[in-house]
Amino acid sequence: MELALYDPAVGYYARAAQRSGRAGDFFTSVDVGPLFGELLATQIAEMATILQSTAEPAKHGEKEFISANSASSAVSAFDLVEAGAGNGRLSADILRAVRDRHPDLYPHVRLHLVEASAAARDAQLATLGDVRDRLSSASGLLPESFEGVLVANELLDAFPVHQVVMREDGLKEVYVARPSQGRDRGATLRVIEGPPSTPALQAYIDRLGITLEPGWRVEINLRAVDWIRDAAQRLARGFIILIDYGHEARDLYSASHAQGTLTTFSGHRTDVAQGAAPWLIDPGEQDITAHVDFTSVRDAAEAAGLTIIAFLDQTYFVLGLVSAWNGAALAERARALKTLLVPGGLGSTHKVMIFGKAVGTPALLGCSFGTRVT
Repeated sequence: MELALYDPAVGYYARAAQRSGRAGDFFTSVDVGPLFGELLATQIAEMATILQSTAEPAKHGEKEFISANSASSAVSAFDLVEAGAGNGRLSADILRAVRDRHPDLYPHVRLHLVEASAAARDAQLATLGDVRDRLSSASGLLPESFEGVLVANELLDAFPVHQVVMREDGLKEVYVARPSQGRDRGATLRVIEGPPSTPALQAYIDRLGITLEPGWRVEINLRAVDWIRDAAQRLARGFIILIDYGHEARDLYSASHAQGTLTTFSGHRTDVAQGAAPWLIDPGEQDITAHVDFTSVRDAAEAAGLTIIAFLDQTYFVLGLVSAWNGAALAERARALKTLLVPGGLGSTHKVMIFGKAVGTPALLGCSFGTRVT
C-alpha cells in the first residue's frame, strides 16, 4: 500500500497533483466547491478568537490582531496547518473566506501545507493564487512547532494499513507476495498469510479489548496513531480538526465489518475486498483506503496531551456552522450545501473529530447543532 500510493516513481498520489473530482477517481467535500472551505473558515476564525482571548499578554513590540468577538488581543501570528493538503485547494478556499469575512485575522495567518506528493506541492502556488502571500511553508512534514489550527481532511484513511485475519490458531497478517518465477512469471500479485510483522498489532487489539472471531479480516492503522501523537507534540496550543470516514472501534471491529473495509476507488467505482484482493489490480493506478478507527485515534491523542472537544457527523458540524450565516449567503450555495448534507452521502459517512490543547473545552459553533454520530 505504501508503494502503490506513495512511491515517488509509481505511486498513485505521487504522480498527480489531484486525484479527486468529477474527472478523478473519487469525490470529496472539497470537490463540491468553495463552500466547505468557507464553512471551515467560520470555525477556524472562532478558534482564532478563542486562542486570542485565552493567551497570555503579548510580548512588547509584537503585532497583534483584534477580533470583534474577542475580549482581548494577544496573538501576533496564527498558524493554519493543512496536513494532506494536495494541491492546496481547501486551504485556498479557507484563506479567501478568511480574507473576505475576517479581515482582522487574515494578515496574521501563516499557512503551512503538508503534502507528501512532490507533484501536488509543485501545483500549490498556482492553486493559492491571490492568497499565496499567506504561505509560510510547504513540505512533507508537519512544522516543528505551531500555534493555531491543524486541519486534516481525508488524510488518515489514506495511510497504509496492516490487514490481519483471525484463524483458529491465532492472529495472522496478510502479505503481498511477488509473482512466482519461471513458468508463472506472468502471474499477478497474490496474498499470503503469515505471522504478524510486529507485536504492535496484537497489542493494538488487546488495548481495545475487542475479540476477533475466526475468519474475521480487519485493518489496523498503526500510522494514524503515530501521526496523531506526533501532531499533538508539535502543537504548542490550539486545535486539531480531523475529517474522515470511519467508526468507533466497537463498530469497526465487529460482525458488520468482519470482511474488512479495505477499498479501492477508480473512475468513481469502488470495490471492497471480500476474500479477493481488488487492491492488487493495477497497483499505482487506483486509490486504496480503509476506514478510520476513531477510538484508537482519540485514545492516542488524549494520551499525548490533547483534549477531545467533539466527535460528530459532518452533517451536524455543517449545520452548526451555517447557523452563523445569513439567508442570502445560504441561498446562493443551496445546491452545494445539499451535497454536503444529503443522508448517506458526505454528511453521514464522514465524521469530524476536534481536539484542543491548552484551550479548555470551549463550546464551538460547529458543535452548536448537536454532536450526533450515526
